[in-house]
Amino acid sequence: MSATTRPSVTPDARGRYGPFGGRYVPETLVAPLEELETAYAAAQADPKFHAELNALLRDFAGRPTPLQFASRLSQQLGPRVYLKREDLLHTGAHKINNALGQGLLALRMGKKRVIAETGAGQHGVASATVAARLGLECTVYMGTEDMERQKLNVFRMRLLGAEVVGVDAGSKTLKDAINEAMRDWVTNVASSHYLLGSVLGAHPYPQMVRDFQKIIGEEARAQILEAEGRLPDLLIACVGGGSNAIGLFYDFIRDASVKMLGVEAGGRGKGLGEHAARLAAESGFGGARPGVLQGTYTYILQSLDGQVAATHSISAGLDYPGVGPEHAWLAQQGRAEYAAIGDDEAIAAAKTLARTEGIIPALESAHAGAELIRRAPQMKKDTLVILNVSGRGDKDMETLSRYV
Repeated sequence: MSATTRPSVTPDARGRYGPFGGRYVPETLVAPLEELETAYAAAQADPKFHAELNALLRDFAGRPTPLQFASRLSQQLGPRVYLKREDLLHTGAHKINNALGQGLLALRMGKKRVIAETGAGQHGVASATVAARLGLECTVYMGTEDMERQKLNVFRMRLLGAEVVGVDAGSKTLKDAINEAMRDWVTNVASSHYLLGSVLGAHPYPQMVRDFQKIIGEEARAQILEAEGRLPDLLIACVGGGSNAIGLFYDFIRDASVKMLGVEAGGRGKGLGEHAARLAAESGFGGARPGVLQGTYTYILQSLDGQVAATHSISAGLDYPGVGPEHAWLAQQGRAEYAAIGDDEAIAAAKTLARTEGIIPALESAHAGAELIRRAPQMKKDTLVILNVSGRGDKDMETLSRYV
């Protein structure tokens, strides 16, 4: 893509990234979304809001996070690899960035309660943590399959005072948790704010969540320039809904020399319903087509008759049939590339990162690491790579123990 054809780094007034995005919701949610859009625009223009958020990010969450040169991993793979250490944040993942921003917005709007959905549990934990810190009630919806494989995070949420509601419908995973959270919001819009955890849903959520996560890339840009004196050649991050990836990518979108690579879940195989890759051309999956899912127009895994397909990933945070509309736009424009990694490769990458750098990544982040390992032999020795370690692997110990 030439410098003159790079996609816009902001959506249009309707929340569109090219053809993707927008607002596809029942009439009952139009007014709450307009209220949220107005409140967010006012907050963005208010220095006091930014000062309060920045103070919480620094003193409560632990920003800035380090950009660590992975010396032993680099020696093993060849390219020069830096790790953006979002796993060192309070609660163990990047999710706290967005949860703090939306928690403060809820207070500005006079909402006393937040509703959240969660897959791997990290957004649920971040939401419960922020609710406790700010004095809000919190209800978290979570698929019962995810509750079973993320028992530790369920306990953490409840310890923090959140109500965790199991969702036993559909695939019993993230998609179904979002459905139930939205039903709750429709019923309780006057008192509750829906604290959506990724760059999904109806406008303004994809833009708003991205803006709360873009601090990842802003820090990484300054840190790599200080460390190496130049921009990276490649950014790599895992993509479920895509908030950690767009957080890393956003500040580099206008830099045509910086390649961006999102890594989706390849799951157990390449047949319908066996994985969660929506954008990866090399995944061999033909079921991802544009459509509307949970308020936004984007790429969705669909069956031949247009039904949303079941997905699988060893990583609960990547187990979702849609993807954020800005990622769909970046993929369509050729500005970002997307690949798929299988369960076994992700497990192997988690072992490699643990044994070379002493870092046990979340299984979501391990997918990004696996794609780096797969591509490293084709990279030059001076290739400069930033790998986003979006979360730590504490929550995945039970799953890892069954495989390793």
